Parts: sequence; structure tokens; C-alpha cells
Amino acid sequence: MVVDVLLVLAGFLAGAVGGVLGVGGGLVFVPALTLGVGVPQAVAQGTSLAAIVPTSLVGAVTADREGHVARSELVAMGALGAIGAVAGALLALALPTDVLVRVFGAFLLASAWRLWRS
Repeated sequence: MVVDVLLVLAGFLAGAVGGVLGVGGGLVFVPALTLGVGVPQAVAQGTSLAAIVPTSLVGAVTADREGHVARSELVAMGALGAIGAVAGALLALALPTDVLVRVFGAFLLASAWRLWRS
């Protein structure tokens, strides 16, 4: 029961954070799954990527309706992003869990630091 409530709250929070800040729900989903539910990092990241599909689609359609999507860049970014996602997923599966956790944490800290300074 507690796990279900945590996952529902994480889903709502990820959608809200993504809609407000334009960031992926992985910032919420991955910590919720690893720290809150106890799933391995690679599983949390894969689940997060799958869960982000409907969240990002709804957010993108909403932004597009308001004229906030650079359509000319969309195709190139999407195609290259898909290629990068395959490479990144394969790398994540190849890395030991402790390394993957630290890389994820370092990325979050570096991103927060850059945002804080700007």
C-alpha cells in the first residue's frame, strides 16, 4: 500500500516537475524507485524511460499548442536523441551498479550546481 502511494505521488510529481521545468521525470522517478522502492539503478532508469513517454508526450503537445516547440530542430534532435539513447542504455547495462549510481548522482549534482549559479 505504501509503495503504491509512493509510486502515484512520484508519477504526479514527475509530471508536474517536467511540465513546469521542462526536465525529464527521471529526476523524480529514479530516486523514488531506487530509494523508495528499492529497485536496482538500471531497472529504475529503464522504468523511468518507459514511464516518461506519456508524460513527455502530453507536455510536448501542450507546449506545441502554445507555440513553444522549435519544430525545425525537433527532427534532428529526436533522431540523434534516439541514437544516443540506445548507446546510453547499452552503456548503463554494462556498468556496475555502484558506478551507475555514482554517475547518476554526479550528473544531478553538476546540473544543480550549474542551475544554481546561473
